[in-house]
Amino acid sequence: MPAPDLVQLLRAAGARDGRLVHLEQLPARPGRTGDWPAWADPDVVAGYRRMGVTAPWLHQVAAAEAAWAGRHTVVATGTGSGKSLAAWLPVLSAVREGAAQAASPAAGSIGTYNRRPTTLYLSPTKALAADQLAGLHRLLDAAALRSVRVTTCDGDTPLTERDWARDHADVVLSNPDFLHFSLLPNHRRWQRLLRGLRYVVVDECHAYRGVLGAHVALVLRRLLRLAAHYGARPSVICASATTAEPALTAARLVGVAPEEVVAVTDDAAPAGRRSIALWQPALATGWAASWPGEGVDLTAADAEGEALEDGPRRSATSEAADLLADLVSAGARALVFVRSRYGAEVIAEQTRRHLREVDPDLAARVAAYRGGYLPEERRELERALRGGELRALATTNALELGVDVAGLDAVVIAGWPGTRVSLWQQAGRAGRAGTEGVAVLVASDDPLDGFLVHHPEAIFDAGVEATTFDPANPYVLAPHLCAAASEAPLTTADLALFGLPDATLPEELVRRGLLRRRPNGWFWNFARPERAQDLTDLRGGHAPPVQVVELGTGSVLGTVDGARADATVFPGAVYVHQGRTFVVDALEDEVALVHADPDVAHRTKARSSASVRIIGTRAEEEWRAGDAEVLWSFGDVEVTSQVTGYDKRRVPGLDIVGSYPLDMPERVLPTTAVWWTLSAEACEAAGVGKDALPGALHAAEHASIGLLPLLATCDRWDIGGLSTAVHPQTGQPTVFVHDGYPGGAGFAERGYRAAGRWLRATLDAITACGCQDGCPSCVQSPKCGNGNSPLDKQGAVRLLRLLLRAAPQARPAEVGMAPAR
Repeated sequence: MPAPDLVQLLRAAGARDGRLVHLEQLPARPGRTGDWPAWADPDVVAGYRRMGVTAPWLHQVAAAEAAWAGRHTVVATGTGSGKSLAAWLPVLSAVREGAAQAASPAAGSIGTYNRRPTTLYLSPTKALAADQLAGLHRLLDAAALRSVRVTTCDGDTPLTERDWARDHADVVLSNPDFLHFSLLPNHRRWQRLLRGLRYVVVDECHAYRGVLGAHVALVLRRLLRLAAHYGARPSVICASATTAEPALTAARLVGVAPEEVVAVTDDAAPAGRRSIALWQPALATGWAASWPGEGVDLTAADAEGEALEDGPRRSATSEAADLLADLVSAGARALVFVRSRYGAEVIAEQTRRHLREVDPDLAARVAAYRGGYLPEERRELERALRGGELRALATTNALELGVDVAGLDAVVIAGWPGTRVSLWQQAGRAGRAGTEGVAVLVASDDPLDGFLVHHPEAIFDAGVEATTFDPANPYVLAPHLCAAASEAPLTTADLALFGLPDATLPEELVRRGLLRRRPNGWFWNFARPERAQDLTDLRGGHAPPVQVVELGTGSVLGTVDGARADATVFPGAVYVHQGRTFVVDALEDEVALVHADPDVAHRTKARSSASVRIIGTRAEEEWRAGDAEVLWSFGDVEVTSQVTGYDKRRVPGLDIVGSYPLDMPERVLPTTAVWWTLSAEACEAAGVGKDALPGALHAAEHASIGLLPLLATCDRWDIGGLSTAVHPQTGQPTVFVHDGYPGGAGFAERGYRAAGRWLRATLDAITACGCQDGCPSCVQSPKCGNGNSPLDKQGAVRLLRLLLRAAPQARPAEVGMAPAR
């Protein structure tokens, strides 16, 4: 079914209850081609021609030329723009050139053979590496190049296949985790690959943000250090979605100055017309009479924060399932992106239920796709979607990152995906290869979602975000220095590669007994029982995952994030797994023991307390509005939190039926925060008295957390906050927003530097919401440990207006207004 008919379908469906808030139509553009580079291997070019690529796009030529010249290169263009060709053309041409030289009569020495060019490809997911391998095999078959040896190598690869990759592969497709845990610690066994390393390809590099980005940057620096040890000087080719400052991002990953990176950003690939709909679910049946006007309980959510049941408005998952059923019934091939694994299962099942009423055959052509499936299952789902046997998939962001599922008509995005970068990546799945496509962003019950659907200029007129990460974070850097020292002695000359101005941190590691100092550098203390590489988790977890184990059978039902275990699998908690309900009996030694209880008629929600201690201020500004003085600060803090009890909530209404105490340990998180303070007298003058002040600060904190992802590449689960009417250190009303990772991840710092935009967006989100006293779409939070009490929406509005009058970035006429289009 052509895209214009789908637009009409959306207009008709969205006319009910005003759900279609905005429709943006982006025009088509033609492609611009160039000539194949003169250095490109003729057989590789012939292979591309046989696959239908008669001429490369101009951005592919520019990136390939830079990489062939030995420059670090980042190509940052849209979904489906052919970034892979920009990498594989120089990679395969180098392999062919090296093979020809090694085969010449003048060569023949073992040393020459060992210098045959090799390439290491890194992707954020195993699925993407498998997809790239399949594409490479198709290209090599088309080019009849049997002599080029490519393979994947990751944690699932059998030992015999790893041995073959070490001894023979020209191109090894892997991931940063395998590098960190296996390849780099065993680099002597991989020295053939490292000696010949000509290229390192870092695919979907925009996915490396926050703590993960810092870890991957340090893994890459360790890799380049060992390659140099073996005499190689590889060029790094980064492929990215369209992002702000791609050269700076790539340079930070590699550990070089931005001017040493060539950034290719002019997308020359063709694009069909694309329609982007902004959609807000209607008020749920039964809520219309009571909302707006009174506070409401939060909707039930899965362990990853996905709202699965209707609240004041229908949940994004319910709305997405309805839209998907409509699209499939109309003949469209579609994807629904949802944030959680369980949410993908829920949407798929709800869609199938809707379609069974129309056509049982259609219901069988809808499935879920997520992490946790076996690789064979995922490959089969991808094949069935490409071949048309499946009409739709409900998926996590596993299908956002590069896996080829071209030819789709529509994409539904259930809830803001966290960044504009991700939005355009996901929306770009519809109408790939120059065809028309439709994408729908369905707002969830979140302040940021509500703000964005009513402020389309914040999506369509704003540039995409820069990728934020901090490799200098000592909590991330320290274990990588230990790993580097275990791989080869760490020298004074290496300190600059890791961004260290002096030897203070290595010497601190010596004092802790992790490193040993010798005249020629720092060495890992091999007397320790653990490997250096086991000191850290690349995925950012600062607490090990907790296994959920069923009593009696001993079967592992799943895992939960160790940092959230106290609040999700505490004794007495209800744990839901694939529709079955369990009750937690004990949480100890990183294991939650549960028993099945199919008759449980309630859900549980933890209550917690928290405090923030300011360790040091890195930057601060004094603002003034009349007699009111605001101090806007950024620095290091220590967040102490403790789960103190939980509520039982009866389903489906989620009204509280009982509260129970818990004795859980305190958790201390050293991190970074942005915070603001002002006097109680200034609050009083703004119309927020002593009794209303705690609720006003609390509501402003919640809304600020919800809107920070508009400016930083994070979501609300990456950050936290605290508000207090009298902070023991400032002595004044204070609101903190902090990063949720040890040492910080750069999100709070981005908020500090974008104060005016952040505060204006927060105020707009609250005032635009139609409720009277606060709801999940403005000031309530699914994370709140205090049950969203107290909250004072109108008081928060008064405080935010005071802040904006004082902020130097805001003019009085702009207060409470959205940015101009």
